[in-house]
Parts: sequence; structure tokens; C-alpha cells
Amino acid sequence: MLNNRVTGNVRIPPETQQRVLAAAEELGYVADPVAQSLAKGRNGLLGVFTFEAIFPVTHRDFYYPFLVGIERTAEMLGFDLLLFTSTSVGDGRRRIYRDGRNRLWLADGAILLGVEESKAEVQALVHEGYPFVFVGRRELEGDKISYVAADYAAATAELVERIAAAGHRRIAYIGAEQYTESLLDRRRGYREGLIANDCPVDESLLCLCPEHRVKTTQLQALLDQGVTAVVVESGPIAHSLLQACSALALDIPGDLSVGLLGNPFGDMEGAAHLSGFSIPREEMGAQAVHLLTRLLDAKGPTTPLQASLPCTPVAGSTIAPPRTRP
Repeated sequence: MLNNRVTGNVRIPPETQQRVLAAAEELGYVADPVAQSLAKGRNGLLGVFTFEAIFPVTHRDFYYPFLVGIERTAEMLGFDLLLFTSTSVGDGRRRIYRDGRNRLWLADGAILLGVEESKAEVQALVHEGYPFVFVGRRELEGDKISYVAADYAAATAELVERIAAAGHRRIAYIGAEQYTESLLDRRRGYREGLIANDCPVDESLLCLCPEHRVKTTQLQALLDQGVTAVVVESGPIAHSLLQACSALALDIPGDLSVGLLGNPFGDMEGAAHLSGFSIPREEMGAQAVHLLTRLLDAKGPTTPLQASLPCTPVAGSTIAPPRTRP
């Protein structure tokens, strides 16, 4: 009655309505928007869950653009955001399920972020029918999920093409000892770029570094194999590579051309000049919200929605023709 709606054949006398409305006004009653939304099967909340903490300074530059895109788009579409931050285990990893219950049901649907995700929990969400979109390509055995990814393979192949066009033939790849989907996409793009530009595909030039640290001995071994250019998988590895080059008194790009497969790490020295590409992180966050709302608007089960966004080439100043060695 307080929202001027009448249910079924119920008829309320006008004088009763006036007494109820007067009492509501005296008590300061206002309609609960959450209760109204629940009556419609929605609460107007989108969840944001990250499998790693997002507030430490070391993660500031990584997560911030995603969250900006998510927030702006959710606001534009009339949704509020609910950030899930608590953890129920002692190994430093966050969990969606606690005591067998999916905490994300507090929201209509959720956007998931993080490289240390639990495949088992993501698979449980699929089987439970909970609507979610992952930021970053994710593959599950036997199931497809909705995600928004950057086209790392195409961006990496394009960067290798730029390096090859400068005259380099022996191009090494320096990455982490991890095998996430986004890293595998970069490594695939590296091989495709080499093949497309008639550069030798030599598995010994695919160098994986523990703890994202490039040892001077590893770098010297690549130089001894005739490497004149490298592509580096991430900002932290690029930072370590620059330190190794300094220790060996190598000039960049005179002695070694360097390409970064993504955005720089924090405020590391020389980051602004690195050649490579920029990841569309803000756009990925925005697109994740759009896909999630499409899932929520769908009537009944729907095919997972997936999008791949192009990266933007960054010219930088760390690619140059190889120097003739004596």
C-alpha cells in the first residue's frame, strides 16, 4: 500500500490508507530500495572479487585501471558495487566459498580478477549457475566461462615484427616460471611472430626466470648465442633485466633491443621509454560490466560471453638496428 500498489482483490478503505500514510510520515519511513529490488529478483549490486589483495602498493598500478573501468560503467548502468575482500584460509589466497557457501550471492553477479585463481572454485560457480565474468582469459576443463581478455598473442606477434623489421634475427623471450592463459598467449604470439618474419624458432631462446629475476649469467648466455633483441613478459622482469644490463655495462638499444609485453611496473627507471604495447585494462573492466549485465538480462541459460580487446602499440625508444659485433 505504501507504494500505491494493490495486490489481488484486496481493497483498503481510503481512511485506513490515510492513517497508515500519516503514521509512516510521522515515523520517517522511506521505501527500502534493497527490498524493492529483491521483490523484482535483483538487488542492484554487482560484486567485484579479486583472488589477491588489491590495496598493497605493489599491486596499485595493476588493478587500478580495471577498477576504474568497472566503477564508471557500473555507475553509468545504475548498479552499485560490492567489493569482496575477506579471506578464510591461511595460505594468503582468497576464497569465494566459505563453509561450502558462495558468498558472491550477496550480489546479482560478479566480476572476478586475479592470476592466482582457484580453478575448482570457478568451476563450482559454473555448475551453480552463478553469473560472473572473469577479467582475463580463463579456460576450464569441460566448461566454458565468460571473460574479457586482451589479445596478447596478436600484440606480441606485432612487437616481434617491429623488432625483426629493425634487422634482428635472434630474438629471445624472457618470462616467468608460470603457465597462466595470458602468459601462454604471449608465448604463442612470440612463436607466431618469429615464423611470420622468417626468424629462427629456437627453444633455447625461451628463457624462464624464477621469481621474475633475470640473472646476469642467463643474459650473458643469451648474448653468447647471438641474441641481439629480447621481448620481456612483464614489468617486474623488465625491471630485473634493466638491472642485469647495467651490471654487464650493456647499452639499450645499442647492444640489446628490448620490447615489453605489457605495461611497465610501478615507477621503475626507464619504464617510460620501453618499446612494447599497452594493455587496455580500463576498457577490459568496462567491457566486463557490459557482459555481466547481458548475462543478468538473459532469460534462462545462456552461452558464455567472451571478448578479446586489442592492445595499443607503444613506440618507445628501446628498439634499434643491431650493432655490428667484431
